[in-house]
Amino acid sequence: MIIELRKKSQVTIPKEVVDELNLQEGDHLDVSVKDGVIVIEPVAVYSKAYIEKLEQTVLRLNEETSEYKIGPFKTVEEAIEYLETSEEDSQKNE
Repeated sequence: MIIELRKKSQVTIPKEVVDELNLQEGDHLDVSVKDGVIVIEPVAVYSKAYIEKLEQTVLRLNEETSEYKIGPFKTVEEAIEYLETSEEDSQKNE
């Protein structure tokens, strides 16, 4: 597909590509140059607090399960649900 560079260096991603990658308005994209080629990749942006909580959760994998205050989780969805709860909600459940 050929697209045109517009004013202010803007480009439009073709609908076929947007649909194939299931992109939505507001999604974040990383733009880089690799070997002279422009690469645009969808990325997920998370808060620093979420990343810290994820790091703490992953570090628990080496603990004995009897030492867990939370978990172990039976499914990935259950772990993600925990990670997406606020710190206040997590403390209420302990």
